[in-house]
Amino acid sequence: MMSKRQLSLNFFIYPDGHHEAAWRHKASTTDRILDVTYYQELAQRAEAHKFDAVFFADGPVLSDNVRYAQRFRLEPITLLAAIASATTHIGLIATASTTYTEPYNLARLFASLDHLSRGRAGWNIVTTSSPQAAQNFGLPEHPPHHERYERAREYLDVVTALWDSWEDDALVNDPVSGIFADTSKIHAIDHIGKYFRVRGPLNVSRTPQGRPVYVQAGSSEDGRAFAARFAEAIFTAHQTLASAQEFYADIKRQARAFDRSPDQIKILPGISPFIASTQAEADRLQDEFNALIQPEFSLAQLRQMTGLDLAGFDLDGPFPRHLIDTDGAHGVASRFKLIVDIIDREKPTIRQLVQRLAGARGHWVIAGPPEKIADNIQTWFENGAADGFNVMPPWLPGGFDLFAEQVVPILRKRGLFRRDYAGSSLRDHYGLSRPASLFSGAVRAIA
Repeated sequence: MMSKRQLSLNFFIYPDGHHEAAWRHKASTTDRILDVTYYQELAQRAEAHKFDAVFFADGPVLSDNVRYAQRFRLEPITLLAAIASATTHIGLIATASTTYTEPYNLARLFASLDHLSRGRAGWNIVTTSSPQAAQNFGLPEHPPHHERYERAREYLDVVTALWDSWEDDALVNDPVSGIFADTSKIHAIDHIGKYFRVRGPLNVSRTPQGRPVYVQAGSSEDGRAFAARFAEAIFTAHQTLASAQEFYADIKRQARAFDRSPDQIKILPGISPFIASTQAEADRLQDEFNALIQPEFSLAQLRQMTGLDLAGFDLDGPFPRHLIDTDGAHGVASRFKLIVDIIDREKPTIRQLVQRLAGARGHWVIAGPPEKIADNIQTWFENGAADGFNVMPPWLPGGFDLFAEQVVPILRKRGLFRRDYAGSSLRDHYGLSRPASLFSGAVRAIA
């Protein structure tokens, strides 16, 4: 018997996989990371198993540790347009920054993707945490955390109005009457704010979903408030059930304060599973990947997330907790807090900590047989911690295949995951309503 409430499962595609040393492993496909057919095939695999969406992270800066790992990415909206042509149902979620893009350009890009995919686009909204990005856009310094979120809130107001600037029936396309579009239903947005001045309207009609699905990935206090107001799906990182439950309850509570239905927000923690037939084999598999870690890369990653330079420290010595500045700029970042929680809870050595973070940059890494993975997913899903998961395979494509072929059937047997798609859009998959246009019934029209 099928449960009324169903898991959402996204496939978070990192070119080689999410373990930082995956590119060095014998099962990796590093030689295909610039091959569009590789990504099309991965998306087709996920669609065959009825996943909700594929998701691509992105950032407007090259990481300074590319010497030791695959750290560049293809531009995701371009890539998802190619994936759209090779798939029919799976959702297509791309990351784009509100700090380093302009709203009109981004609104055009995502509207185009939603049209080309017949309603499968989602936008992962980020404010960009990398301070180096500022120098790529002619800025003297990276805007502070709170200012980035203030800009993001205005940005969302602008792009929402642009996506709504054509009412649903504004496109007439009637050769007999000679009317292509009803201009009384195409609206200038006339936005004048602190950060943006945008007249509008958008130069493409309203999309199949009305608007792309709004996805958000920040878990700081600013990020939570932003997500509760705007997000329809939230990608988040948690190490424990209790932490995930607290986040879940807080977001749903804040959503109610914005007069939003909590059911219209899907909270999707990341999970990176090492899967084998027994626990011992799964542990050995994880050890294989951890043996390929390069300390120079791991310590650079840790420095970026905590601001602490541990070069020269004994990797097998205790982590120097007293050196962490919790009042500094990193202190407001959600990933920083997650790492500090691991240090305080587990008292790891430096090596133990970098191994914990190597698997998926602070997301939940779990090793075990398929039943154990399914049991944990079910526990989080049924106990107020998750509406589904962002599946982050440690390596590709094998890590995804193991999850899809061995864990998903267990979830289906338990009535927790769909056997087929019930609709064709990303909103259909997530069970989200199609929003009405802000301009429905409006009297203002473009001249």
